[in-house]
Amino acid sequence: MTRLYRLLSGTIALFFSAACFAQAQPPVYNIKKYGAMGDGKTLDTKAIDKAITEANAAGGGTVYFPAGDYLSVTIHLKSNVGLYLDHGATIVAATTSKEVQYDLPEKSENDTYQDFGHSYFHNSLIVGENLHDISITGPGKIWGKGLIREDQKENNAGYANKALSLKLCKNVILRDFTVAYGGWFCFLLTAVDNATIDNIKMDTNRDGIDLVSSKNVRISNCSINSPGDDAIVLKSDYALNYPRMTENITITNCQVSGYNEGTFLDGTYKKNGRKDATGRIKLGTESNGGFKNITISNCVFDHCRGLALETVDGAVLEDITITNITMRDVLNAPIFIRLGARMRGPKDSPYSQLRRVLISNVVASGVTGEQAAIISGIPDHDIEDLTLSNIRIYFKGGGTKAQSTREIPPLIDSYPDPNRFGITPAYGFFIRNVKDLKMNDVEISYAKEDLRPAFILDHVTGADFQHVRAQKVNGASTFMLTEVKNFNLFNSPGLPDTKIEGVNKKEF
Repeated sequence: MTRLYRLLSGTIALFFSAACFAQAQPPVYNIKKYGAMGDGKTLDTKAIDKAITEANAAGGGTVYFPAGDYLSVTIHLKSNVGLYLDHGATIVAATTSKEVQYDLPEKSENDTYQDFGHSYFHNSLIVGENLHDISITGPGKIWGKGLIREDQKENNAGYANKALSLKLCKNVILRDFTVAYGGWFCFLLTAVDNATIDNIKMDTNRDGIDLVSSKNVRISNCSINSPGDDAIVLKSDYALNYPRMTENITITNCQVSGYNEGTFLDGTYKKNGRKDATGRIKLGTESNGGFKNITISNCVFDHCRGLALETVDGAVLEDITITNITMRDVLNAPIFIRLGARMRGPKDSPYSQLRRVLISNVVASGVTGEQAAIISGIPDHDIEDLTLSNIRIYFKGGGTKAQSTREIPPLIDSYPDPNRFGITPAYGFFIRNVKDLKMNDVEISYAKEDLRPAFILDHVTGADFQHVRAQKVNGASTFMLTEVKNFNLFNSPGLPDTKIEGVNKKEF
C-alpha cells in the first residue's frame, strides 16, 4: 500500500508540475493563423499587427513567424510581446507605391538640433514607442528591401527609412537575427533603457546600431558591416526635446567592417570599389546629453575607419574604458578623440568636456599613411586625463617633409570627423590642447619611409611617455613640441630620458 501510494503520489505530482509548467509558458501566436501568407507577394502587415494586438490583449506572448517571406509595411510592437523569427522566416520591407504606404513621420518634439532621420520614428518597418518588455529574437531575417537610405524630407509620404525604431522603451531584447539592407538606420534606439542586443548580424549601407540617449544597455557578439556609415554609434541628441545622457553601456565581442554591401552575409568579403568605407565604432557627433560610464572591449575592426570618441555639442564625455581592440586595413585615423564646439543645441549651452578615458591593448595594421591617431581639443578647452597603454600601430607611411610642416586649423566649430583634419603633419600621433596625458608601452612604425615626426604635441600640459618606440628615418624627428609644459620621457629605446618644464618649440 505504501509503495502504491508513493507511486500514485509521484505520478500526480509529475502531472501537476507538467500542467503548471504548460500554464506558465506564454501562448504562441502563429501569424499564419491570422492570415499571413508568407509568399513574398501578399502584404502581411494586417495579419502581423493582429497577432501582436491579440498577444498584448491577453497579457503577453510570442508572435511566431514560421518559414516564409512576409512582405510588410509598418509593424507596430506592443508591450509584453516578442516576435520570434524562425529559420527561413524573413520580414521583407515592401517597396512603396500609391497602394503600399508606411506610417508617416509623427509630429517631432524637436527637429532643430539633429538630422531629419534622428527626429522621427514612425516611418519605419518595425516601430515601438513608450513600450516595455518587448523582444525580437530567433535565427530569421529582416530584409529592408523597400527602405530608403537617404533623407527624403522633401518627399517623405509613405516612405520608411529604418528597419527598427524604438523610442522611450525599456526591458528590450534583440537577439540572434540578421538584418540585410537596413535603410538609413538598421536600428534607431532613442531612450531605450535596460536593453540587450546580442548576436545580431547586419549587412547594410548606412548606420547599423544608433543607440541614442539610452541607459543600461549591453551590446555583445554582433557582426556589423556598414561601408557607408557607422556600424555601432552611441549618440545623445535633442529628439526628446531635452538632453539625456547615454550611460552605463557595454560593447563587447563585436566585429565591425566596411566590406562592399552584401558581401559580408554572402561570405565573399569584397573590399574593392570603395576606399572610404566607414563601418566603425563611434561615440558622438550628436552629443547634447553626453556619455558616461561606457566600456568597449574585445572588438575587431576590418577595412573601415578607426575608433572615434567625440563631444562637440556642449556635453561631457567621461569615464570611458576601451580595451582589447584589433584593427586591420584602417582607412583614416586609427584613434580619433575630439573635443570641439560645434554647439548644435540651445543657446548658452556649456562647452563640452572630455576626460578620464583609458585605451589599452590595441593593435592596428595596414593603417593609412595619411593620418596619424588624432587627439584634439580646442584652445582653452583641453581634453583631460587620457591614458593610452600597450598600443601597437603599423602605418603604411609615405609621408613627406613638406607634409610635416602642414598647419591644421583649430576646426573649433567643425563637424567632428578625422577627414576634416586632412593629412596630418605627424605619422603616428597628432596631439593638441590636451592636459594630463599618459602614454605607456606605445610602439609605432611604418611600411614605407616617412619623413614626418612620430609625435606632434601642440599646447599640451602634463605629458608622460614611458616605454615608447617609434620608427624614424634619418632627418626626421621623433617628437615635435610646441607650447608644451611638464613633458616627461623615460625608458624609451633610442631616446634619452627627458624632462621639460616648459618649451615653446623643440624637436628631437
